[in-house]
Amino acid sequence: MVVAEVIVVAGLAAVSWQFIASQRASAMPPLVLRVTSPEPDGTPDIPADALAPPSPTTIPLLPGLNVDPRFWQQRLQELDGAQAEFEALEWRLVSSAVDSMERYLKTVVLPSVERAEHPSTKG
Repeated sequence: MVVAEVIVVAGLAAVSWQFIASQRASAMPPLVLRVTSPEPDGTPDIPADALAPPSPTTIPLLPGLNVDPRFWQQRLQELDGAQAEFEALEWRLVSSAVDSMERYLKTVVLPSVERAEHPSTKG
């Protein structure tokens, strides 16, 4: 049974790998080479922006990846706000649970322990 399951999982992994590899290969843009003729005066044909570092808009990106800093700053601020709300909710839950436990200990557990330690002499 275990061997059959290992074979099934290995088959699924192989199919998944082929699927991912085919998607990645088809998603890559084709390479285009620019052929330039040399300058008549003998100077090399170097574009003006070749020496400058590439700007974020000229870097080849994966589809759907946004590198705009303002976009990420806004998303991270939203995430920080949501995290702060979650932490406040978590604190309220924990503190109310602690208060409930303290009340239970003071009103139920301690009185029954005291009665057990000091039984009444009536009887």
